[in-house]
Amino acid sequence: MIAQISNRRVLNLGESPDSSREQLDFPPILNGVDYLASVVDLLRANQVGPRELKYAVIHLNAAAEVLLKARLQDEHWSLVFDDPRKATRRAFTSGTFTSCTMADAVTRLREIAHVALTADEQNVLKRLGQDRNALQHYGLTHSARAVESRTGQALDFLVRFLKEELLFGDRYEAGRNNAVPLRLVMDISKGVQDISSFRTERRKRLRGALKEVTRHTLTCHECGELALVVGDRCYFCDFPIGSFSPEHAADMVLFFETVTRGGPDPQTVISHCVRCLRRAWVPAIATAADSAPRPFCFSCAAPVPAWTVALRPPAVR
Repeated sequence: MIAQISNRRVLNLGESPDSSREQLDFPPILNGVDYLASVVDLLRANQVGPRELKYAVIHLNAAAEVLLKARLQDEHWSLVFDDPRKATRRAFTSGTFTSCTMADAVTRLREIAHVALTADEQNVLKRLGQDRNALQHYGLTHSARAVESRTGQALDFLVRFLKEELLFGDRYEAGRNNAVPLRLVMDISKGVQDISSFRTERRKRLRGALKEVTRHTLTCHECGELALVVGDRCYFCDFPIGSFSPEHAADMVLFFETVTRGGPDPQTVISHCVRCLRRAWVPAIATAADSAPRPFCFSCAAPVPAWTVALRPPAVR
């Protein structure tokens, strides 16, 4: 796996460096992503036991430290020093310096880099660090479910932080982080969807965000979660349904209904809406506001009453 996540060949464990071209190559963001990949592998095991959970916590904390400091380094390299006033470029380049604590990193991200970190997110990182210290230094006796739940919260935050602050945020130009293959990030995103603790914590966090849009929130055809906001995206897996035309969006969702649930052919049920005249009206689909299937228009992004069926204009393509 290691050899696949770098655009240069890296030195696998146990391999002898018989050529100058072979090297251990883990720049900061790639290093953090590799830790996340390890966590996903551990938590996706058929049976997640104490050992898997132990290393998931340790690797997740390592990912948090690497990724948060990578973002801090983007602001200025001296900010990752324990004392920025004593920072030198030589020490930074050689890695011979004492870095700041996680608490200091969080404070500097908020106060200097203006990265929005909520009180809940800061608490998640704090508890993750406490669990890691207990496991690595003197052992931990605690409810496995409680630790797994906190791990899920931290994983949720870090995957989002990676995408928004380091890879795909507005601050960064396309191609800036080519050292991190997009396929690896997508594999991690898909993997976390299979982790029950992650899914549980993600659903809790999304309840508030989706509270005001339940009338046009559907079950996502990509991840199966009730988090697909028509005209926007899936708030669970980030599927960009808003980037497609209403007609195409209706086709995709209805095709999912046909293939997975044996529903009718989308071509026979998608019609023109009397409100917007777009061919994006379907006679029955369930939303988060009401589990009973009702007529819905993907262009209006809202339920459209069934009585308008008789008023629909002739099908015109």
